[in-house]
Amino acid sequence: MEDHTATGVEIGARPAPALREYVDSYVGFDLRGLPTGVHCGPPSRALTAVISLSDPLEVAAGVDDGAPVSRFGSVAGGLMRRSVAIHHDGRQQGVQVSLTPLGARAVYGMPAAELAHRLVPLDELLGALAVELVGRLRSATTWAARFTALDELLLRAVDRGVRGGHVRRVRPEVTEAWRRLVAARGRVPIGAVAAELGWSRRYFTERFQGEVGLSPKTAARVLRFEHAHELAAAQDPLPWIDVATITGYADQAHLVRDWREFTGRSPTAWRRGEVLLGAG
Repeated sequence: MEDHTATGVEIGARPAPALREYVDSYVGFDLRGLPTGVHCGPPSRALTAVISLSDPLEVAAGVDDGAPVSRFGSVAGGLMRRSVAIHHDGRQQGVQVSLTPLGARAVYGMPAAELAHRLVPLDELLGALAVELVGRLRSATTWAARFTALDELLLRAVDRGVRGGHVRRVRPEVTEAWRRLVAARGRVPIGAVAAELGWSRRYFTERFQGEVGLSPKTAARVLRFEHAHELAAAQDPLPWIDVATITGYADQAHLVRDWREFTGRSPTAWRRGEVLLGAG
């Protein structure tokens, strides 16, 4: 009989100070003994890159049955409005890097909008740096050494981006709008943000979406959902009605609507089917 006693390690780390404008966090994970299943990677504020330290990742850009599954040794994605499906055999070992949308130019040399709703091999974006990074992460024997390697290689990527002028191309108004949306966790009127920037709502939407890949309204919805997801995934989760109230939904029905749109499942079906919930 197969043993599904879950064990694992999940270690977070902050990037080097010079990277923090562009990179939110690192997470190393080694999860074992889980039942075979599909992990729902929900939409969030981050552009996520994952480097596997074992078998290739099997990922689909959607949780619907029949969504095509691709295999990646390392993969990067843009901002999403739907969850990605990560198929696994009960074990996951790797490192996750969370970039800010405005850090995409600095690290990848392109606006986040070019990666929106996409999953691509990391080496398509970083070239030889990705090959070196993957090699160093896999040969390292401690999480500290892996995080140091991430700092060193991503600093080189940012230096390349600065020298190429990519960082300077982000409009300061878009940077400020993103900061305001994140600070309010999506609970800020889009028209008010546009007015404070001195832009029309239409012009603001065009400039923001052209850089980030989501409209301001959709980005605000993703940020609000992300907050709700954090509360729902806690070890002692609140009742759904309380989650809805705290995160600014008009009522539980509105939370359920967004949850279905972003994950393809109702909140209760998501919690029942998420095999990695609380595994770390």
